[in-house]
Amino acid sequence: MAFRKGQRVEVYQKSEDESWQPYMDGFIGVHGIITDPDTTKNDPDALIEVTLDGEGTHRFPQDCLRPLEKQETSGNG
Repeated sequence: MAFRKGQRVEVYQKSEDESWQPYMDGFIGVHGIITDPDTTKNDPDALIEVTLDGEGTHRFPQDCLRPLEKQETSGNG
């Protein structure tokens, strides 16, 4: 999947990638915005920089991220 800057995503599962760290387990289910998709490398194994809602900016393997629907907005429930 090609991620793009500004895209809303969710950390939806633990990654199988060796770069996954135990502290990242606490981010499963958290939403954020792609800030650096590493599109210049076009490398499916590259880490994706995501600014998580209320959790700061972190780099994640791509297999733990999924895009959110466009209609998803904060405060609507």
